Amino acid sequence: MSLQNEIIALRADALAALKDASPPDTLETWRIKYLGTKGLVKKFMERMGEVSKAEKPAVGKVLNDLKNELTTAFERIQVGASDALKPSGLAFDVTDPLPPERVHVLGKKHPLTRTVDELRGLLRALGFEVTEGPEVEDARHNFDDLNIPPDHPSRDSFDTFFLSKDALLRSQTSTVQVRIMETRKPPVRVIAPGRVYRPDLIDATHHSTFHQIEGLYVDRGVSMADLKGTLQLFVEGLFGTGTRMRFRPSFFPFTEPSAEMDCSCPGCGGPGCTVCKQTGWVELGGCGMVDPAVFEAINRSRGDKAYDPEIWTGFAFGFGIERLAMRRHGITDIRRFLENDLRFLRNV
Repeated sequence: MSLQNEIIALRADALAALKDASPPDTLETWRIKYLGTKGLVKKFMERMGEVSKAEKPAVGKVLNDLKNELTTAFERIQVGASDALKPSGLAFDVTDPLPPERVHVLGKKHPLTRTVDELRGLLRALGFEVTEGPEVEDARHNFDDLNIPPDHPSRDSFDTFFLSKDALLRSQTSTVQVRIMETRKPPVRVIAPGRVYRPDLIDATHHSTFHQIEGLYVDRGVSMADLKGTLQLFVEGLFGTGTRMRFRPSFFPFTEPSAEMDCSCPGCGGPGCTVCKQTGWVELGGCGMVDPAVFEAINRSRGDKAYDPEIWTGFAFGFGIERLAMRRHGITDIRRFLENDLRFLRNV
């Protein structure tokens, strides 16, 4: 039998064997036997030296056609066997490796989450306990017990998201401090990070949804000196040793005396730049000594004199977390935090 006839016979045998080779292990055995590096097709190619010079073109073509035909037939049946193994309803085999363009990039925490984690760590080191409270509140916790009178502008619908006559989205995390004092006797030292809501006009520095972290310390003999010392350690932990801070007189219904707190500009350190508007200082938040009227309101809610203002004093402070993150990373637009732009989030 001529080599060309042997090739034709090999083709018939290979195609007949392929019809019965459906399971993956049988298919692989077939591939090794006929198309492997030591397979029958390879052996026939090595026998081309037996063919005369005149017959080589025709025999070579038959052999190449055989190899291509068997390869195509094998790949077609292999794909069919793979599809048969897929769970019904799946559009792709979950065990297949993803193509390069679909490989997932390892993510990281949102910059606000990282900022909250850092603030929690700093204040825990200063002895504060992390607490949480509901975002849907009532007027008593959001206003009344914080010494905010009924005619105060913040109780207007233009400044607070009211859900009903006495249900609202909290406008500050001071509500958590009220709830803590309702359920615990002094001394207390807590911080309350969380999301708050105000119907502000959204622009580069304002948003209707943002985050705050507020602190409360109540004990015997607490003074403004304790407040200033605590916040000095806080800003140095956040912006680095040597960062200065100052108080500016202000007013808040729930603290007396009250102050706005500034720190030396993280961008320039004091000489003045665009970040601090050439002043050398940036505002971080408000603080002050807890107003005795707040303690009296807590006592009324509790039905006792646990927070007797003649015995206990305390301080409170509050910062906008977005503002701190913006100062820390040089971000100029608060809206970037909520746009879900991966180009921004990956580079902060």
